[in-house]
Amino acid sequence: MADDLKDTEWKHFLSISFTHHYEMLLKTNSLNERIFYIQRCATEFWSVDKLKYNLKANLYSKQGSMLNNFTKAIADIDFRKATLNAFKDEYLLDFVNIEDPDDEPDERVLETAIVNNIKKFIMALGKDFSFIGNQHRMIIEEKEYFVDLLFFNRQLQSLVAIDLKRGEFKPEYLGKMNFYLSALDDKVRLSHEKPSIGIILCKSQKQSIVEYAFRDMSKPMGVATYTLSSELPEQYRDILPDAETLRKLL
Repeated sequence: MADDLKDTEWKHFLSISFTHHYEMLLKTNSLNERIFYIQRCATEFWSVDKLKYNLKANLYSKQGSMLNNFTKAIADIDFRKATLNAFKDEYLLDFVNIEDPDDEPDERVLETAIVNNIKKFIMALGKDFSFIGNQHRMIIEEKEYFVDLLFFNRQLQSLVAIDLKRGEFKPEYLGKMNFYLSALDDKVRLSHEKPSIGIILCKSQKQSIVEYAFRDMSKPMGVATYTLSSELPEQYRDILPDAETLRKLL
């Protein structure tokens, strides 16, 4: 088995370009980290730009570490593992351009920036996400409710609802998301699909508060944070062009 694994890793190494390897050598600190990016580049056919983005977003450290209640809320072990690996604890929103980096963008400003740059946001989310829409409308007892962003993940076969928050996480956010997921499962989810998943995307969170808030929640949910380009450490800022340059290129 060890020999087979080494053969596979060697094939992955040879299947990607010199430029891929050059970027990894510049921006990684350990062999395990390089192997992680080599494997993802080879199996998911990452372009050099996508590799640069994931290096900038520190995918190696961020993936699979999001605070969540999946252990309690998802009985199927395989589905639980796949769900955990599909999300990160922090997302780089380097396309959100605000004049003052100390100013926290309003939720609608953040949502508009994401929708206008949906290809970049899907790159931030990872593979297999398809965008369904923003402000997804549901009517319950003649009252309207709106999910900020709604996606479908092909690998998970699940709807993914994202609620955007401008500041620090508050426990009441999970109650609202739990309600949304119940409604999505009842009114939107198809019979062959897995339970819907909710992600609260906020500016910051305190671990103990999130863990207490999760205790009595029955739907699968996670809490992640976002980072704007202006908040990146200096050594990461030049890996990709700034938002204005990217906008001109596109």
